[in-house]
Amino acid sequence: MDIDDVKPIEYLDDDACWELLLSASLGRLAMSVGNEPDIFPVNFVAADGRLFFRTAEGSKLLELTVNDHVAFETDGVGREQAWSVVLKGTARILEKRAEIDAAEELPLHPLIPTLKYIYVEITPREFSGRRFTLGPEPERF
Repeated sequence: MDIDDVKPIEYLDDDACWELLLSASLGRLAMSVGNEPDIFPVNFVAADGRLFFRTAEGSKLLELTVNDHVAFETDGVGREQAWSVVLKGTARILEKRAEIDAAEELPLHPLIPTLKYIYVEITPREFSGRRFTLGPEPERF
């Protein structure tokens, strides 16, 4: 295959974005409060058209209660392709016992041994995703 035959960027539809979200487990949660942007790494699970993560008391939780509009990004890199999915949506803390019980059935565990009893759900409203075909490594001089 000639390099000119390769489409270096493929724009993904919502279904393709969702499939990639289902395959990932670590992403970045972006928020803004008082014109100050913030970003937090979180492990997550995609299920039932939503994203779920766990958290504890702290700045992330406080910011979610002030502004529930969030962006979320996850990506992956392989030998021949890389991809990135960004979604924008609304976050909310799960408070009803039935919702918490359902979230506890998900394979969602903290990456580090900390206590995180608060479940957060992100409902996406907009997706954007791209897949990149990686070319040969440039020659090094």
